Amino acid sequence: MSSETQADRESFAAFLLRMRGRGLEDKALIAAMEATPRRGFIPGQWQAHAWSDRMLPIECGEAIEGADFQAKILASLALEPSHRVLEIGTGSGFSAAVIGRLAARVLTVERYRTLATNARQRLEALGITNVSVRHMDGVNGVQSEGPFDRIVVWAAFEGLPRTFVDQLASGGVLIAPIGPPEGLQHMARLTKVGSRFDREDIATTRLQPLASGVAAAI
Repeated sequence: MSSETQADRESFAAFLLRMRGRGLEDKALIAAMEATPRRGFIPGQWQAHAWSDRMLPIECGEAIEGADFQAKILASLALEPSHRVLEIGTGSGFSAAVIGRLAARVLTVERYRTLATNARQRLEALGITNVSVRHMDGVNGVQSEGPFDRIVVWAAFEGLPRTFVDQLASGGVLIAPIGPPEGLQHMARLTKVGSRFDREDIATTRLQPLASGVAAAI
């Protein structure tokens, strides 16, 4: 993992100021993010922007969401030390690493083998042992592993993801973007109540639609 620089510390301090300005002062989350060297999850030419709110390119033509957006979503998960968490879309592995510092167990799935392999290596380098990275199609979740207390999906559904209801524990929370593939989507916080969801929209975004299958070559 890349070592932290003075510029990184200054960039993280600026990120903290932005978070405080938006009322996000979750001390456990901030500590978990600070303990996770974000630049090590981002290709070299973009590392100076690691703590910015810019979406940055990573391997396989994918991207990592801006630090501010990730913090907002992770804070909205309201993670507790006993939670079992499912993440769809491992990407660089940064969010899985942060969640792993806050929850009991994390299963993160990724359709690109290269991303899954790189994320696994980064987590091992940080000594994070409660996160399992799986290379697989996550479009229908991981039905054999539930129920989960929290599910977060970093790709968009066109409609309410009802196939995930049964994978959530009672009172569990799923956060995912819902909306058209080419338009503005709402980041929805869905709380399981019985066999349905209570929905609260917490942000707007534009993320790639959730793709089925695993990538053929990478």
